[in-house]
Amino acid sequence: MKFRSDPAQIRGSLAPVITPFTDAGDVDHDSLRRLVRWQLANGSDGVSIGGSTGEPSSQSVAERAAAIRVVAEEVGDRVPLVPGTGSAKLDETLELTAAARDAGADAALVITPYYARPTQEALYVWYSTVAREFPDLPIVAYNVPSRTAVEIAPETVARLFRAHDNFVGIKETTKDFEHFSRVLAACGPDLLVWSGIELLCLPVLSLGGVGFISALANIAPAAVAEMYDAATAGNAARAREIHYGVHPLVDLLFVETNPAPAKWLLQQRGLIASDHVRSPLIPLTEAGRRKVAALAAAAEQYLTPADVPAPASR
Repeated sequence: MKFRSDPAQIRGSLAPVITPFTDAGDVDHDSLRRLVRWQLANGSDGVSIGGSTGEPSSQSVAERAAAIRVVAEEVGDRVPLVPGTGSAKLDETLELTAAARDAGADAALVITPYYARPTQEALYVWYSTVAREFPDLPIVAYNVPSRTAVEIAPETVARLFRAHDNFVGIKETTKDFEHFSRVLAACGPDLLVWSGIELLCLPVLSLGGVGFISALANIAPAAVAEMYDAATAGNAARAREIHYGVHPLVDLLFVETNPAPAKWLLQQRGLIASDHVRSPLIPLTEAGRRKVAALAAAAEQYLTPADVPAPASR
C-alpha cells in the first residue's frame, strides 16, 4: 500500500489481468501468480484484478477476495495495486473493498452497480457510502455502461470528487470520447482519469488522463507500457506507431466476448494452464480461434514474449 497515501502516483499502464481457471473451473492461483510476475517483468505500471476482464460476476466474494490477496502477495510494493471490488450488491462491494484494503491495495476500483439502473442520485449515494466506509482508501469509479446499463454522469463524478477527499478518479470505459472531456472539465485536472477503451488510451492522455487500464495489457504489456512512456516523454511519433500497430490485437480481444480470446491466446503461449471461462461465457469457438490466430500473426511484433521470471523467494 505504498501508493495509497499519494494516489497521483498511480498512472501509466495498469494491467487488468484475467482470472485464470483450471479445466475443472476452479480459480488457478498458480497461473495467476505467473501472469502477475510476467506483467511486472514487462513494464506494466500497476496491476488490477477483478475488473470486467477478470469475470468477477461469475465468482463468489470469497474467490474474488482470495485472488486479490494472491495478486497483492506477488505485487508487494513494487507497483500500485488497484483491484476491482464492485458488485451489484452493496454488502458485497463493502466486503470486497475491505478485503482489498486489508490485503494492501493502493486504491479500489468500484464499478457502477449493474442491472438495477440506478439514478444519478442513487449512484451518488452508492459511491458516497463506499467512500465514507473507507476514508483512508482511495476510491476510483468504474464507468462501463456497455456492461452495466447505467452511466455515471460528469456532474455526478464532480459532485463526488468535491464531497469526498478519497474519491480520486474514474476509469472510463465508454467510446463516447466527449464524455471523457466533460468529466475532466467538470472536475478539473486533479481528477485521475484512466481509459478502459483500447483505442482511446493514447488520445485520453492529450486531455489530461493519467493512463489506461486496458485489456490489451493481458497479451501485449510491454507495448502498452511503451506507448504510455513514449507519449509522456514527448515521442509522439513512437506512441502513434504503437497505437496503430496494435489495432489487430485490439480486434483480437473482441473476436468473441472478452476475455475468451485473450485466455485462448495466453493458454496457447503457455502463460496459463487452461483457457476455461465460466458460464454464461463459452470458450473460443473454432472459427474464433482461426480469427484470433490470424490477428495475432498480423501484429506479432507487438505481442510480448512469454518468458516468465521465476518466483521470488519468500
